[in-house]
Amino acid sequence: MATHIALGKQGEGLAKAWLQKNEYNLLHVNWRHSHYEIDIIAEKNNILHFIEVKARRSTRFGNPEESVGKKKIRNLMNAAEEFLYQFPEWKRVQYDVLSILVKKNNEHEYFWIEDVYL
Repeated sequence: MATHIALGKQGEGLAKAWLQKNEYNLLHVNWRHSHYEIDIIAEKNNILHFIEVKARRSTRFGNPEESVGKKKIRNLMNAAEEFLYQFPEWKRVQYDVLSILVKKNNEHEYFWIEDVYL
């Protein structure tokens, strides 16, 4: 398996554990529609969270969250629009980014960015 794919899977696993530890109810992981994908869809306090997860092993090329640009957020919102069409019961939604700096000593750094807008 390619290194970046393995890191992505590790990052998603760390993200799921972090979200559950912080009392989020995971609803979907890697939810797809057409060519769009939402890394994690979770719920907390009746708010539906569409979460983009970014993981890196170092900050050599910047922090993980710096790689989430307008296009990525726009794609997240497009996918979320379809999800909400299929599941219209949700009234409150939020777009979030969970940035994870994966360290060898397992003291990973998490940076949670809530309510992202364009």
